[in-house]
Amino acid sequence: MTSVQRADAVHLRAFIEGDLAFLDRLCTDPDALGEFEWPGFGDPRARRKRWERDGYISAESAAVAIVGADDTAVGIATWKPVGSPSGVAYEIGVGVLPEHRGQGVGTAAQKLLVDYLLDRTTANRIEAVTNSGNLSEQRALERLGFRREGVMRGRSFQHGEYTDVLVYGLLRSESRPGKA
Repeated sequence: MTSVQRADAVHLRAFIEGDLAFLDRLCTDPDALGEFEWPGFGDPRARRKRWERDGYISAESAAVAIVGADDTAVGIATWKPVGSPSGVAYEIGVGVLPEHRGQGVGTAAQKLLVDYLLDRTTANRIEAVTNSGNLSEQRALERLGFRREGVMRGRSFQHGEYTDVLVYGLLRSESRPGKA
């Protein structure tokens, strides 16, 4: 894979058959999603099975590939409806392969996903949760206009310890970079 040098070269697209090796890596490589996202070893075909079932697009949850200029998957962007009624709020997340981190790829992908959801759905609220130790993600969310809304104490268990999770939110009525 080649490195994405410019965040503006990033775009989102549906997963295709050529991305199956990327999806397999997310299940088998503890470093692929990073220290804050690795859930532990599980079925190495789980993500492949999900792609075969519904292409990662369903009413319950969805995911798309974050791709660079050469159309190679460098990460994953996810969203799922939360709150009531369905469609009023979405929780988002992104994961970027380690060789593409630190280049603005994750922030650019999150901006694209937020714009997609607010421009093409009835969502009034976009939210994200992140480990309290994930300072890069916190800064990225704040750059996109998200506000830190709270702390869920001891909600995550990683590396043998319970950790706090932070909640961030962005409302449709709030300003966001690149939007009037």
